[in-house]
Amino acid sequence: MRTLCLIAAALVALAALAAGPSIAGRWRTVDDKTGKPRGIVLIYEQDGQFFGKIERSLDPKEANQICDQCKDERKNKPVTGMVILRHLKRNGDEYGGGDILDPDNGSVYRCKAKLAEDGNKLVLRGFIGISLLGRSQTWTREP
Repeated sequence: MRTLCLIAAALVALAALAAGPSIAGRWRTVDDKTGKPRGIVLIYEQDGQFFGKIERSLDPKEANQICDQCKDERKNKPVTGMVILRHLKRNGDEYGGGDILDPDNGSVYRCKAKLAEDGNKLVLRGFIGISLLGRSQTWTREP
């Protein structure tokens, strides 16, 4: 019985390793217009889904920004601390089924993501309808 438990534990550990690294962690975002670093987003797992909240802005002028363009429960809430990435689910080495908020215009897009460069880059694609109608950003993992 003990041997069976050890084998089962080893198989679970191997399955976790085979799945590769997770998107959970801290990520440096970039501004679409300037290409400069913009903020730090903390991605965390909760009940098998991944969420991302803005931990801090790298631009002091944006530190106290509110989401006055948001159309849901995030309207007029501070952007710092706001959950902008919601309900992503892992499917192999890709993530999908969730949404992402652009706090600059209040729009919510469907979202998918994939790790690149050995887990040091995160390529996110926000889109409406099909993923061809959208835009991508690449975030960099914080040490």
